Amino acid sequence: MTGPRPPAPISDYGLLGDTRTAALVASDGAIDWLCVPRFDGEPLFGRLVGGPPAGTFRVGPVSAATVVERRYRQHTATLETTWAVAGGRLTLTESMVAEVSGRLLPTTLLVRRLSAEGGAVDAAVEFDPRLGVPHRRPRTRSRGGILVCEWGALALALSCTPDLTIEPGRPTSVRVVPGRPVTLVLAVAYREPLIYVEPAAAWELVVADEARWRAWTAGIQESLPFREPVVRSLMTMRLLTYSPSQAPVAAPTMSLPEDPGGARNWDYRYVWPRDASIGVNAFLGVGKLDEAHGFLAWLLHASRLERPRLPALFTVNGRHVPRERELPGWPGYHDSVPVRIGNGAADQHQLDGYGWVVDAAWVFVQAGHRLYSETWRAVRGFADVVARRWREPDAGVWEVREPGQHVHSQLMGWLALDRALRIADTHRLPARQRRRWESARDAIAADVRTHGFDPTQGSYLRSHGSADLDAALLVLPLLGMDSIGSARVHGTIDAIREQLSAGGPLLYRYPPGRDGLPGTEGAFLPCSFWLVQALASTGRRREAIELFQTLLDYASPLGLYAEEVDPRTGAQLGNYPQTLTHAALVQAALAIRDSPRPDRSGGDQ
Repeated sequence: MTGPRPPAPISDYGLLGDTRTAALVASDGAIDWLCVPRFDGEPLFGRLVGGPPAGTFRVGPVSAATVVERRYRQHTATLETTWAVAGGRLTLTESMVAEVSGRLLPTTLLVRRLSAEGGAVDAAVEFDPRLGVPHRRPRTRSRGGILVCEWGALALALSCTPDLTIEPGRPTSVRVVPGRPVTLVLAVAYREPLIYVEPAAAWELVVADEARWRAWTAGIQESLPFREPVVRSLMTMRLLTYSPSQAPVAAPTMSLPEDPGGARNWDYRYVWPRDASIGVNAFLGVGKLDEAHGFLAWLLHASRLERPRLPALFTVNGRHVPRERELPGWPGYHDSVPVRIGNGAADQHQLDGYGWVVDAAWVFVQAGHRLYSETWRAVRGFADVVARRWREPDAGVWEVREPGQHVHSQLMGWLALDRALRIADTHRLPARQRRRWESARDAIAADVRTHGFDPTQGSYLRSHGSADLDAALLVLPLLGMDSIGSARVHGTIDAIREQLSAGGPLLYRYPPGRDGLPGTEGAFLPCSFWLVQALASTGRRREAIELFQTLLDYASPLGLYAEEVDPRTGAQLGNYPQTLTHAALVQAALAIRDSPRPDRSGGDQ
């Protein structure tokens, strides 16, 4: 398959990852997105948003073929795609090796294997790496049958068994014979020696990696509701966690559109403490302590220079996110421009982030663990900021460009102080500081109940002085400010479900078009899972289960979710796959697990 081809639907892409970076591969075998040497590095294969000049790495049938099966191997990160082709079937099995620490291996090792059934079949390899914003071609040389590509401090080694002569930018034909697979190995080195790995040895590394994934998933409760989608979500979250620092990125992509053809295109290859904290709760809920502990340790390190202020987002190594800028000449996904790199939300004041982070620390303590003294000192600093600044306008959870008095932000400020006070029951805290937190917590509750609630609608509101609703308020029953059975809690859930409905199980974040940005957007998938969580937490278990089952239909064929979905077509929108959506899915399943069972019927999973 040569020549121009339109970008695949977002949901067509599968995720390959090694916990340092990630690749998106379409069902035709094309890797159209991979940044090196880490998630927020320079694109090596960037065709997804940069068009053909940005590079791709396709391994698959010579011409268009029908996909007869596409799946991840059970409880692994290895992806298999099988096509029906003239003369038989062709299968591409591919993976990135996630565990390389402590061994003499490349930091990034991508392994792709073609095998045939029913007869020999013709396949093609298109290897066209183009680095960075200007799509730079590599300097190349051949060494013992291995293709080496270089751009200064970055180098690649592409090897193959049987030997193939591969030239960047030129398709190469290969005949795949049953019983004689073709294995390609791509090793990536950045400011370190380039290590060659023989294809046979690389395949054994994939097999060993699969065993580690299966061991990791075996520890997840067998009776967990909707266990298989939960396991896939947890694996996706783990793949999107940068292992050297234990910091999860929001997504591995940039500028996949929330409004196809429009300007709502953002760079999500960074770490939002809010989203990461939701993931901590999800990991702790299934007994994955190491992931939770690792993130809290990273956050302590990352926030040290600006503490007690908590930045809205960081790079994976805890530094300030690059300024937001537009990339001229990049065509965008389906003509969605501008293509942006960096993120302007980095300098926003977002009060809600403090609530998520302190709550994650509380859940950690609640699980029977004590915070290190430095971690507790950081948490105390976050609580002090909330006590001092909760009356100030902020950008809110949705990062609007004009600050306001967001009710959800105030609720999360209340949560930060309440959970800090709970932690203080087992950790040292001066009496004066305790009184200051208690006073601020009570003042927030009084202010929200007075100015943030509309008796006519029977619901809490998006912001002071507005009649709009906000789907982020679905976290209300989880906080404890109002009792779970209160009319305010149930009224808020029902009002959001009705007034922000995008059809079926889908919800808008807030009334469409009311965020000061041009264009529209899709339904926000995490909000739908928050609705499941809210229903389960308030005793509406049957409704929660039915809603969860319906939401599973919106996953990609491989069980992945973006941030948003088009309510009309069901198409995935926005950066993909999205850590927050998968974390919300896990929390929704945990809420169903922990909800009371009124009887033994009702379709429990």
